[in-house]
Amino acid sequence: MPLLGSILASGDADVSDSKSRRKKKKKKKKITAEKGAALKQEQVNHFRHVNHIHVVGTDVPDPASSFDMLGTDYQIQEVVLNNIRELGFGQPTPIQMQAIPAMLHHREILACAPTGSGKTLAFILPLLHHLKSPQRQGFRALVLSPTRELAKQTLREFQRVADGTGFRIHFIEKASTAVKKFGPKSSQKFDILVTTPNRLIHLLSEDPQPISLSNIEWLVVDESDKLFEEGKSGFRDQLAMIYNACDARNIRRAFFSATFAYEVEEWCRLNLDNVLQIYIGARNAATDAVEQKLVFVGSESGKLLAMRDLVKKGLQPPVLVFVQSKDRAKELFHELIYDGINVDVIHADRTQLQRDNIVKGFRAGKIWVLICTELMGRGIDFKGVNLVINYDFPNSAISYIHRIGRTGRAGHRGKAITFFTEGDGVNLRSIANVMCEAGCQVPDYMLQLRKPRKDIRRKLAHSAPKRASIRTIPHQDIVKARKRQGKPTKRKAEKSQYQTEELEPANGVFAKRAKGEQKDTKDVLKQLPKPETVQSKEQKGKKKKMKGRHKSES
Repeated sequence: MPLLGSILASGDADVSDSKSRRKKKKKKKKITAEKGAALKQEQVNHFRHVNHIHVVGTDVPDPASSFDMLGTDYQIQEVVLNNIRELGFGQPTPIQMQAIPAMLHHREILACAPTGSGKTLAFILPLLHHLKSPQRQGFRALVLSPTRELAKQTLREFQRVADGTGFRIHFIEKASTAVKKFGPKSSQKFDILVTTPNRLIHLLSEDPQPISLSNIEWLVVDESDKLFEEGKSGFRDQLAMIYNACDARNIRRAFFSATFAYEVEEWCRLNLDNVLQIYIGARNAATDAVEQKLVFVGSESGKLLAMRDLVKKGLQPPVLVFVQSKDRAKELFHELIYDGINVDVIHADRTQLQRDNIVKGFRAGKIWVLICTELMGRGIDFKGVNLVINYDFPNSAISYIHRIGRTGRAGHRGKAITFFTEGDGVNLRSIANVMCEAGCQVPDYMLQLRKPRKDIRRKLAHSAPKRASIRTIPHQDIVKARKRQGKPTKRKAEKSQYQTEELEPANGVFAKRAKGEQKDTKDVLKQLPKPETVQSKEQKGKKKKMKGRHKSES
């Protein structure tokens, strides 16, 4: 019995030892698992730090370091990956590293990255993967762009990446053809729509609506800060109507832009589901791939001299020249067209066909210098633009960032020259700060200028300042040329407007009325005395008397 008891006791001791060992192993496993997770998170944080990726949100997906990694982790179609490789995309850019995995996890995002950083591909790839294959359900993805040129560029990128997948990607050319193509009686064989807000609003405002957005699964807003602007230059009201029309339960939204707007961030926090904010580099910063330079020209007349001086020294095309309005674009075009360079101009008054042909000519190298307004400052990707000239000073730092972002894209270097006069001091400090943050040399006095009030900056951002006309021909010569051609001058045109008004008695008071407004006016005026004729007779009499005096004196 004592022997048996000792055997049992030893057995119990072995069991307790094994249990304690197991507990230790579990603790070690927990410790090692925690250490492994912490080590992995540290590696991810280091990767984001190296690539200047900043993320705000919870449950953030890990970034992808390569397109092959995206293929293995998310089973992206091999056809799409092959298209990406053939297009020359070797490694994903920082915005693509973080935005693509986030959208593949069906997260709603607000993404901000510098110009030319590959934001378009960052939303094209997740959309194609999410839609999987073509279906007959109507449009399931919608991409909004502020300008027609940017929308067409996005359409081309979609078609190149989706080649061989069978997806039907469309752009609204005309409202009349869109009704037949996308209406309820159509075959519904379309998947992705890329358009501008105004064209889509025109179709949504008709009764019955010729286009349905009830099956939209992804709504992507490109250049979101521009679309959120109020007033004539913005699309906030149109965006709200489109947002309400996309009423599917499973809809997801993504907002992309090169510049940060606090209004957009606040709206996304309130209206998006667990929004994830992704920022690349510093907010509202210019790309460091552009060599930036400020040139003082004194007055408006000095700009044309400085421009011609650049032409004499030799321009390396292609070159983009930005002015603040279409009228000034026309004036500068008429001045430079005789300077021996292939120059053209694009603005809102040109037809769609003209604008398309100009863009094609500029891409093909037939046009060396393209004069444009803010129309071309948003998202347009011209490969190899060597120089951007800000002929007119930008109305804001954001406008400046977008303008110079047309050069220095996709790893290439670029140059930007900005003319400024004595009257451009309001935004000089803010633009000098942008240049300084990008590593460019700026005079110290510009950084020490007094900061303008917010109301002045807002007013200037929405309405361009008045500037003298761009011309080397004296005003008197223009008036003489107009007289020779039989065209009325500005003063004569203004006078002719007032000549259509006549005086009419009303309750003893003379009131202004337009011609044809009352038939009895001329009859009443005939009965009234004519002070002009009386004065002219008196003046004639005085002149005769004066002549008589002169004769008598002589």
